[in-house]
Amino acid sequence: MPKMTKYQLDHFKSKVDRQFSPMIEEQELLVKRYQTEATDKAVGKLSKKMGADRIISKFREAEKLLREARDSARTFFNKKVNDAKENRTLNYSITSNRDNLTLEDCEEQLRDWASDLAQREIERRPEGAKLKHLKDLELKAIDTVMEAGTPETLIISLNQVSQKIGLNWDQDLKALPSVS
Repeated sequence: MPKMTKYQLDHFKSKVDRQFSPMIEEQELLVKRYQTEATDKAVGKLSKKMGADRIISKFREAEKLLREARDSARTFFNKKVNDAKENRTLNYSITSNRDNLTLEDCEEQLRDWASDLAQREIERRPEGAKLKHLKDLELKAIDTVMEAGTPETLIISLNQVSQKIGLNWDQDLKALPSVS
């Protein structure tokens, strides 16, 4: 029985990737859509459950006041620079100081936690289960390639795995229609 070359193994592995990648990518996009929706719903529920909704609401109001104060300050200083008879320059800038906690920091932390909860919920949905099944089949196909002894047995084994996703491993291509 002839052993397979590295090039043959690389070819089979590449073909596994070509067959599974489009389906996995499509399923991942579908799962991401559901995860985003579930995360958005979970943020509000988690916020209420933890009691963070009151803090977030206070934070939102305080930041609104802070924004208004910053806008008023910018307007004031810009006006004073423009109204001045002397040659004044504006020396005021608002920089990002990471030492201060912001509303966005709190909301981002809640979003991360809610995303984790949503991911666990998604895994229970049919879309998440299908994605896991496709990834498991892809891993099985790669294992089959790496453990195969001959090209003939490998093709038979990969055909069995491919049939589980509705494909045939060795697909015949149709001829192009003749142009007359």
